[in-house]
Amino acid sequence: MRTATTIEASGGSWPETVDFVVEAEKLGLDMCWVAEAWGSDAPSPLGFLAARTERIQLGSGIIQLGTRTPAAIAQAAITLSNMSDGRFLLGLGPSGPQVIEGLHGVPFARPLTRMRETVEIVHAAFAGEKLHHSGSAFTIPLPGEARPMRLSVKAEHPVPIYLATLSPRMLRLTGEVADGWLGTSFVPEGAAEAYFRHLDEGLASSGRTRADLEVCQGAEVAFAADEEELRQMIAGRKKELAFSLGGMGSAGSNYYNDAYSRQGWADVAAEVRSRWLSGDRDGAAALVTDEMVLGTTLIGTEEMVRARLAVWRDAGVDTVRLYPAGDTLDARLATLGRALELVSEVT
Repeated sequence: MRTATTIEASGGSWPETVDFVVEAEKLGLDMCWVAEAWGSDAPSPLGFLAARTERIQLGSGIIQLGTRTPAAIAQAAITLSNMSDGRFLLGLGPSGPQVIEGLHGVPFARPLTRMRETVEIVHAAFAGEKLHHSGSAFTIPLPGEARPMRLSVKAEHPVPIYLATLSPRMLRLTGEVADGWLGTSFVPEGAAEAYFRHLDEGLASSGRTRADLEVCQGAEVAFAADEEELRQMIAGRKKELAFSLGGMGSAGSNYYNDAYSRQGWADVAAEVRSRWLSGDRDGAAALVTDEMVLGTTLIGTEEMVRARLAVWRDAGVDTVRLYPAGDTLDARLATLGRALELVSEVT
């Protein structure tokens, strides 16, 4: 397995974040993804990191559909790829209605169509073609006096496209058109039915196999010295998981909740969401089980984490995206270094 992490540029902690990425590259980390969510953008810090690193691959994890036109996405991707000497990876995702509509004021409708057409247009831009698209989500150029145009900047390197998807239809599209899958809420024991079945259907529809798709999955990594420390770690993470199950998305849609439901926790996930939305945050967290926390993280004793990494490898994960725990920069780097050693041992 290869290794990755995800960071977010935020305020006064940015200098420390840069130091983390620079030192992570020295430790041997293969990829760094930069998140957007509802905070900083992804392309700006990626350009900064490209100037401060030499080897590590840098990806947008993710650029949110609806926040930019496909042409603007292609412009940013080509620019970052050329600036980094081909180290850039374009990660795209639909986000959710709360961010897209609540923050950006853009309709979230038809995310599958928007994703498919965005990938088609971006590929055309990468190939240096004039952009001419007549679809359900995009019409380029608009009717009138405008004529099709091509970008004046050329892609000097291939730009792989990774899609961050969770729903069955989005997963099938990922298998059909993407170079990689950025997954989350991943339980290896339930992944075959919840995720890989749909990815493989998409791969087959385009004449491809699993070898043609990079599977990149993420999880927090933390090391417990003993059982008591592990119990404290698990307890501390239950509210975080309850927020994903109940607070992410909107009242009508929560893709994280859906993903956990497809992996065997439908009843618990539904009740957690109900309590969270009613304002009972503590009650929602109390419903999250130890099994749910351990199933989707890499926390435990060193022996436990090593064993879990082997399970992830056997489930079909090509790149493990590590979120190292730690209250300080040195602590996070120490956790990451230990995790990288374990990944090397099991691969």
